[in-house]
Amino acid sequence: MPARPAARPELPTAPTVAELIRYGAALFERAGLAYGHGTDNAVDDAAALVFHALHLDHAQAEAAYRVRLDASAAERVLKLFEERIRRRVPAAYLMGRMWFAGLEFEVDARVIVPRSPFAELIHAGFAPWIDPDRVRRILDIGTGSGCIAIACAIAFPRAQVDAVDVSLHALEVARRNVARHGVGDRVLLFQGDVYEPLGDARYDLIVSNPPYVSDEEMQTLPQEYRHEPDLALRAGADGLDIVRRILAGARRHLEPGGALFVEVGDSDVRVQTAFPDLRLTWLEFERGGGGVFLIRAEELTA
Repeated sequence: MPARPAARPELPTAPTVAELIRYGAALFERAGLAYGHGTDNAVDDAAALVFHALHLDHAQAEAAYRVRLDASAAERVLKLFEERIRRRVPAAYLMGRMWFAGLEFEVDARVIVPRSPFAELIHAGFAPWIDPDRVRRILDIGTGSGCIAIACAIAFPRAQVDAVDVSLHALEVARRNVARHGVGDRVLLFQGDVYEPLGDARYDLIVSNPPYVSDEEMQTLPQEYRHEPDLALRAGADGLDIVRRILAGARRHLEPGGALFVEVGDSDVRVQTAFPDLRLTWLEFERGGGGVFLIRAEELTA
């Protein structure tokens, strides 16, 4: 016999914030939602929506959990829960924001939701892989919301950052985030494919979280991911169309001693198979995530 669906949870009258979060998480689990857009579980997803709807401060979470809500406040949250379930839209799009590397960014369906392990590398100044004090020029390929480029500009205050994206719509979002964080004097946005708009510019550090989902994988993604731009996810039959172009031009655009860091997620095995002769270093992360490789300028062949 098929399993019976879990009973719908009951919400107490005048619930506390903690009770409302538990209620939302139970609804999400019952609906079989997918996660991975800044949160990886139902409780954190529900908590993000509750704190957003009620304008609560995450830094004061312990005190906030005990706050008891009136009917109007609870209803604001319940409407977000309903939309999250009905449309399977990522919580970040419902909030219009997401945090990356400790910074808040505006996001909407023109860009993918920031969630890269690059945040850990940026906090460390990409050490020990490079000398942070020597970095003066950085390139971010496929900048999307601009989160990686902006976080790099803040982490490297003496560096100029160029950020490229093929999507004019994504660059509109990135432009708002550049202004939001006050780095317009050091983060320049370019529209074009990979290195195309950059001429002969060279960089000490090139970073990229490019599209890397294969055509076949696109058909199996949870519905939440289908709210993100296809252009920012899909990368051909094997998911490596953009990675190939990044690697092909990296030597020309890296300064001596420079390094390229690329996130390819679950496409890591395909990358290793496609480029057996490249000396790729695969990085490990204390805070989770993976699928990021490093290659230095001197390790790139013509």
